[in-house]
Amino acid sequence: MLGFDAAVPQFEALGAQVVGVSADHFATLAAWQKANPIRYRLLSDFRRQMLPAYGAMETNEQSPIFRYAKRAYFIIDKNGIVKWTKVMENPLDLLDPDDVLKALKAAA
Repeated sequence: MLGFDAAVPQFEALGAQVVGVSADHFATLAAWQKANPIRYRLLSDFRRQMLPAYGAMETNEQSPIFRYAKRAYFIIDKNGIVKWTKVMENPLDLLDPDDVLKALKAAA
């Protein structure tokens, strides 16, 4: 998440907005943001309504990480249309912001 903070100006130059979504409680996110100031909005999906709808949550009840959020990246246009998706199977895997910037340019 901190890697994306450094790239915020590049996203903004392309007319895009960076938003992070987490399954953590908003109070947890607020504490994290206080310790790690970032320039983009961080939203809580503590009730797990958005993450499963976008395929960004483990829904297999047999999985040891059942109901955990997956690391996922989306490009959504101004009309709410998903233009690009990358869902990582391993939540420890991070996508480089440059990869998302390339996808953003290709989706434009």
